[in-house]
Amino acid sequence: MITLSRMFIFIAIPAVVAAILTGLMIPFLKKHQFKQFVREVGPQSHLSKTGTPSMGGIATAATTIVVSIGYGLWLGALNISMVVVLLTGLLFGLIGFIDDYEKAIKKNNKGISPKQKIVMQVAFSLAFGLWAYFHSGDYMILGAFAEAESNSAIWIPLWGQTLDLGIFYIPWVMFVMVAFSNSVNLTDGLDGLASGVTTFVAIFMAVLAMTWGYGDYSLIMIALAGACLGFLVFNRFPAKIFMGDTGSMMLGGMLAATAIMMKAEIILAVAGLVYVFEALSVILQVVYFKKTGGKRLFKMAPLHHHFELSGLHETRVVIMFMAATVVFCGVAYLLMMP
Repeated sequence: MITLSRMFIFIAIPAVVAAILTGLMIPFLKKHQFKQFVREVGPQSHLSKTGTPSMGGIATAATTIVVSIGYGLWLGALNISMVVVLLTGLLFGLIGFIDDYEKAIKKNNKGISPKQKIVMQVAFSLAFGLWAYFHSGDYMILGAFAEAESNSAIWIPLWGQTLDLGIFYIPWVMFVMVAFSNSVNLTDGLDGLASGVTTFVAIFMAVLAMTWGYGDYSLIMIALAGACLGFLVFNRFPAKIFMGDTGSMMLGGMLAATAIMMKAEIILAVAGLVYVFEALSVILQVVYFKKTGGKRLFKMAPLHHHFELSGLHETRVVIMFMAATVVFCGVAYLLMMP
């Protein structure tokens, strides 16, 4: 199995694969008019991004899935749990693909309706929640901490104990998956932001998986980190390609599904606090706007746009958010220790 000392060597492989696939996709997407259409209410500086190829998340998703399966077969770690997690991430990516496809065909930034998107997210989350609830597997072992009393238990950091949610575990899983997929989607608003932040979060999750003895899930996170890193080669400012909802929805779904299988949902939320803050900024903005009759709490939501409109160049915002993610991952690492 992969060790911590060799992890970055294994990350390099999907990084190279993703970079090659992304580079090959750019002219293809341009030729077939799969381009970004920037929303009119966004920052005016983003209007120049209109026409940039989107749906680059196809390369990220393909790399993650193929490399994960390849590593699993090579190391003898491939199992049904890995397949289910990968399939779940793929299905969430499919939601984003449908949305991106609608945007490309209709030449607007609306895509499918929020209701349609939520219905599909809830359906896929329910299916995964039912499987996790009724499935008995090695994911019940919580590394150096404790052993879950049932499939429906979750681990609470600091307390160091598990809490059995019973049948309410299924709506918990649904909440985590819908929340994370949408939070990562909201984070994907600046060049290199979602891919950069997710690179660090996925690396942390890989370390967590190896530390707790989940060699199979570490392979998925290693592949995901490498895929994001390779995509970042073309997605950094000025971006030559965007991942689109295809990529961001897949990233959120894959991270959430893996964390759920490891009983590490709360730790993931700490490591991915950037995602959480991005989502909270949108919620707070809407609530404050309605309560105050039109006043705004932030200059613009999600949060990265607030900093951008406050005078920071988007590259500085991205670096700041990535640095914050490193700190959050450090805090999460302390929480995961016995």
